Amino acid sequence: MKPLNKSAKIIVGLSGGVDSSVATLLLLEQGYQVEALFMKNWDEDDNDGHCTAEQDLADAQKVADKLGVKLHTKNFSADYWEEVFEHFLQEHKKGRTPNPDVLCNQKIKFKVFLEYALLLGADKIATGHYARIAYSNKQYQLKTGLDNNKDQSYFLYLLNQYQLSKSLFPLGDISKTQVRQLARQHDLITANKKDSTGICFIGERNFSEFLQTYLPKQSGDMVDEQGKFIKHHQGLAFYTIGQRKGLEIGGGFGNSPAPWFVADKHIERNELLVVQGDHPLLYHNHLSTSNHHWIADTPTFPVNCQAKIRYRQATQDCTIIEHDNLLKVTFNTPQRAVTPGQSIVFYQGELCLGGAIIEQRHYE
Repeated sequence: MKPLNKSAKIIVGLSGGVDSSVATLLLLEQGYQVEALFMKNWDEDDNDGHCTAEQDLADAQKVADKLGVKLHTKNFSADYWEEVFEHFLQEHKKGRTPNPDVLCNQKIKFKVFLEYALLLGADKIATGHYARIAYSNKQYQLKTGLDNNKDQSYFLYLLNQYQLSKSLFPLGDISKTQVRQLARQHDLITANKKDSTGICFIGERNFSEFLQTYLPKQSGDMVDEQGKFIKHHQGLAFYTIGQRKGLEIGGGFGNSPAPWFVADKHIERNELLVVQGDHPLLYHNHLSTSNHHWIADTPTFPVNCQAKIRYRQATQDCTIIEHDNLLKVTFNTPQRAVTPGQSIVFYQGELCLGGAIIEQRHYE
């Protein structure tokens, strides 16, 4: 990446977690002028047991005080609702399964946060993502984090050249184990804090119950592959392809004790198709996409590369072709639970090329 003057002002997104805490520490050790910003993007009673913004802010302040950096606070909840959450709800209404963390990075962390940080005089922003930024042939590149277990490039594929040019990922070259060790060595209050999971900025909660506070139940039939009625479902919005938990079908409901999984959603009939065991209907090796985004130059098709259809999946060999402004992807081996609305992210080795939204799955 282009060398950065050590007197540059960096504003770190300090979330109150260990990763952003250590990112702040590392930038200070590298000699930058460092400040931090705590973002609150979800307006809800912080004492409801799910949204932990109050505690996270307190932890962020303690880390900032310990490290001697100024902590700014900003509420971006209106932006989050408009740019991320409304899309999240609309996609679920259509029976699809969106990935709000991807959109949150593009629209909130690397847009409104970046814009606000620049107003505060920052030269760049930094976050605790496990990914790397490189600069080659006059273009910025997004690379996987060296810790394969924590690599978060999947969630960052929508970033553009400008956003990458204004960003730093201090944790890209180290492991989560090292992050915890550094936090303990410097007596940071977040050293042993549990990693946050769940929806970006909304937190951990019963997902179906959470959605039902915003979307009406639309009961329909749950059927097997022969179309035989099994029970009623609560609404297609509350299920995702490959789901096992929450179906409330005993393993012995069919002819075998194998568990049941969601294989498809028949939107026009409001019908949920479920299958037992590791069923062929759960696998596809072709898919089509929309809304593709390339981080650098658009590649020449066909493209032989690797892809992930979900976070933490090992990359899978595939070929991409372009057809009518859509991308069609063929995997060398069939993929389990290909899910419309989710992101597919493309790689060539450690280089993240970009990605797209999965629209349809196809068999041979």
